[in-house]
This record gives sequence, structure tokens and C-alpha cells, in this order.
Amino acid sequence: MPDLAPYAARAEASRGRLHPEPASGVRSPFQRDRDRIIHAAAFRRLQYKTQVFIYHEGDAFRTRLTHSIEVAQIARSIARRLRLDEDLAEALALAHDLGHPPFGHAGEEALNGVMRPYGGFDHNAQSLKAVTVLEKRYAEFDGLNLTWETLEGLAKHNGPIRRPSHFMAEYDSRHSLELSSHASLEAQVAALADDIAYNNHDLDDGLRAGLFSLDEAAALPLIGGAVQDVRAAYPDAPATRLASEAIRRVINVMIQDVVAEAERRLAVLAPVDADAVRAAGRPMIGFSGPMQDANQQVRDFLFGRMYRHWRVNRTTQKSKRVVQVLFSLLHGGPDMLPPEWRDRAGEAGSAQCAAVVCDYVAGMTDRFALDEHRRLTDPHIPG
Repeated sequence: MPDLAPYAARAEASRGRLHPEPASGVRSPFQRDRDRIIHAAAFRRLQYKTQVFIYHEGDAFRTRLTHSIEVAQIARSIARRLRLDEDLAEALALAHDLGHPPFGHAGEEALNGVMRPYGGFDHNAQSLKAVTVLEKRYAEFDGLNLTWETLEGLAKHNGPIRRPSHFMAEYDSRHSLELSSHASLEAQVAALADDIAYNNHDLDDGLRAGLFSLDEAAALPLIGGAVQDVRAAYPDAPATRLASEAIRRVINVMIQDVVAEAERRLAVLAPVDADAVRAAGRPMIGFSGPMQDANQQVRDFLFGRMYRHWRVNRTTQKSKRVVQVLFSLLHGGPDMLPPEWRDRAGEAGSAQCAAVVCDYVAGMTDRFALDEHRRLTDPHIPG
């Protein structure tokens, strides 16, 4: 067994699975969770789900799949430094985006809008639904039957759930995830790793797409110092290599900051075990104050220069329209759903039908959503 800190989640002390299973002789419970996530259909579909750019806009841009892998790498690095369970942190990082619909945040906004009369849409709740209900690989149960610690972290990695969705509340009523408390340190690490990967790799993709220049990004304090260092070290390097060198240095600085801040907070709290972390009333994993401010400046820059760039705006609006049309047509005509979905949808226009259509659309890749939209709207294309 690795030398874990006393406040780390411990696989041998896991609260178990909803459906009891024999232990593995070669893998810990958290390692089995990670492997089940990797083999899940929802994980494979992340390959063709948008991060910012739709899949056909370029092969080198991030997708939800490559983003999740990058988050897992950062999460393992932080967990190792803090002597946490790396396998649990990795499993949560790999699973955190399983509930994202096609077309990134545009798709989520569209689904939330059409589902507002039925409680809205939240990708975190959808991730939980994917691994507990929608995956159908095993003969004895729906979902992946993950450990309590993985399900808890998936539901609460962004903090306590004050107003759970209908699904999350219903699931919690029969298998309590203690939604009002904080999650394990491993889940908190996965959430911060997501922030680190998201901002830095969107900077990389934005530069690659020509939405802004390296000099413009270097105006940000967090980025400027790294750019200055790499230009001094490699004065003849092309801009693309300078950008990659700068971004990897920024990632390293952010990881160092998270580790130092976590160690400071943990020294104050002195938790004796993982449950003491859950009961702390505040997160133990986070940026220092100055890094939080610097990170927010990067977010603001990306919002104005990338997420609201006119080229991205065009794609966003078209993507929203595709999701809205798909939902409207299928909610009003569930007889157009594939048989396994139609049988569960119930009456057209009902709340039950809305939930089933939402699950169907949320599980689509960008590519499948575009093809399905053509099949349902173009009379010249066979159904």
C-alpha cells in the first residue's frame, strides 16, 4: 500500500458499492472504478464532444476526452504531492465530464433552457446519472456500480449541493452521498485540476486558432512572466514553441501554488481522517489569494477574447439551435426515438418524455447530433 496521509481516502476502508461485489485480487476498489470509467460508452463518446471547437474544426484542438485525460494527469500530480489516493483522484478526473452534452457549454445552455419547465439540466447531475443508470454493461445492475467515494466525489467535487436536481435528490434518498458536506480531498483535487487544465489548454487552443496572439496573452501577469522567461531562454524559438513552453510553466506554477496552499490549510485544520475533511465546512484544496486573482484574470481574458469571439459566437448559436430543434422534435414526437428510448419515453410532451429525450440528446456526440438533426429536418435524407 502507498504511504498515504491520514486524511486521504482509503480504498481498504471504502464504504462499498450499492450492489455488493466480490473484491478483486489484483486491483483496489478505486482502481476498478477508474477502469470501469475508461471502458464506459460515455467515456468513449467524449472523443467527439466539444471543448470549445466542434470536432470538424481541427484535429489538434481539445475534445472532452483529451481534456479529461489532461485533468487526470494534473490530478495525479497534485494527489501524489499531498499523499492522497491517486487512483481515486484519477477516476474522478476521468469521469467529471461524462454528463456533458454535445457542443460544450452551448449545448448545456440549450438543454437547460428547454428543460427549465422540468427542473433544468446540470451536467454534474447528468454525470452521476450516466454512471448509475444510463450505462448498461452489466447483467446484474444498471450503471457502473462505482464505490461510494467515487460517486460522492462525482456529485460534490465542486462543493456541497445545496439545491440538488430532481435526479440527484432521488438518488441520494436511496443511496445517501451526504450532499450537504464537502467531498474528499481527492475530489477537491480533481476539481482544481479541471480549472488548471481548462484555462491553460484553452489558452493553447485559442492561440492555435488565431483568436489572440501570444503578446496579448502575455499582458496577463500569470502568463507574462512565463513568456518573458521562455523568450530569454529560447530567443530563436518560433511562437508556437514559445507558447507551449510558457503554458507548461504556468501549469507547473499553478500546481505548486495549489500544493502549498493545501498544505497550509491542512496544517491549520489537522484532520485525522477523510471524514474530518468532509466535516470541515470549507474546502482544503484551492488556490492562494494571489493565484486566485491571477486565475480569474485568465478566465476573464478567455471569456472576452475566445468564448465570445465572433467566430465562436456563430458556432455557439448554431449549436444551440441544433440541440433545441432535436429536443423539440423528439419531445413532441417520441415515436421517432430508437426503440430502446421510445419504450421509456411515455406520452408525447410529458415530463417523463422530456427526461428521456434529455438523456438521449445529452449522450450524443457533436457528430451524431449534427447527423441526427439532418435526418430529422432534411426530407431528402432517409431516417
